Amino acid sequence: MLFYDSPNPAPNPRRVRIFAAEKGIELPSKEISIPAREQKSPEYMAKNPRGQTPALELDDGTVIAESVAICRYLEALHPEPALFGTTPTEIALVEMWSRRAEMVAMYPVGQVWVHTHKFTAALPGRNAEWGEANRPRVADAFAFFDRSLENSAFLAGDSFSMADIILLTTVDFATFVGCGPGPENAALNRWHEAVSARPSAAA
Repeated sequence: MLFYDSPNPAPNPRRVRIFAAEKGIELPSKEISIPAREQKSPEYMAKNPRGQTPALELDDGTVIAESVAICRYLEALHPEPALFGTTPTEIALVEMWSRRAEMVAMYPVGQVWVHTHKFTAALPGRNAEWGEANRPRVADAFAFFDRSLENSAFLAGDSFSMADIILLTTVDFATFVGCGPGPENAALNRWHEAVSARPSAAA
């Protein structure tokens, strides 16, 4: 098994690193440099035609891409501690909040990143106006999650889950991009401080 990783601030590989750290899984890894465009090399594209990290290559040559898919595979191998829920209700809630974290928050953050950040200046098809138009959407997303966390220690219930991992990496990436939560997001910031204190968050 070989994990194709990229260092921070890349949020999606970090999801897998945090997930593995929560479970105590050692993942043999190979670093793929995004600034050097190694993810677009013919060798890597042969493994993941989307040219993105992360990816997990199994011993039989199977390659699993997409961070959540990799984490689901690891959960099937190492069910404890459960990070996708165990009961039907828990599983559904983790899925619901994971989707919300990706679609409500990560999507507009990604648009700000791609279309406005200096590190992506060479990408074709940039539209600064579109990128700036997504900043209010990021703020709205963080307001939504702030309200959602007012009376809860974790996003999807009583325990830390994949949904928290997705939101944590999204918040940290948004802060790097320059559109992180503000002081008005008190509940979100309280949650962020708590989950960032977990040893796995250093992954």
